[in-house]
Amino acid sequence: MTIKTQPTDASVQEFLDRATPAHRVTEGHRVDEIMRTETGVEPVMWGPSIVGYGSYHYVSPSKTSRTEGDCPKVGFSPRKSALSFYGLKDLPEGAALLPDLGTYTEGAGCVYVKRLEQIDLDVLRRLIRIAYSRGDDPRS
Repeated sequence: MTIKTQPTDASVQEFLDRATPAHRVTEGHRVDEIMRTETGVEPVMWGPSIVGYGSYHYVSPSKTSRTEGDCPKVGFSPRKSALSFYGLKDLPEGAALLPDLGTYTEGAGCVYVKRLEQIDLDVLRRLIRIAYSRGDDPRS
């Protein structure tokens, strides 16, 4: 099976500059600045809409098919309805800290924030460091 979300050569800055509505442009650049500071790496576009920092190799725990691939250790996307964060709750330490973040909702693998001003940026920074600390899946 081919994994759809792969790293690309697309410009992160151009992607962030095209975000809508207008406040997402500002928030996207702010989150990028925070992520760069906390991870120490340059971002890469993963697919058409995820800004990712670092990568790790995973193996699906499915017993029926062995799916594996690479994903960003931590990432985000400035979507119209919310900032979508990836990787923040994947590790137990991050999941335990998440309730301290502020106002957010959760999806299966995402944390959604409607406005950056509604969360504690120090907690976000800690969550990013935790997510970025992950290694490759030991099953790989």
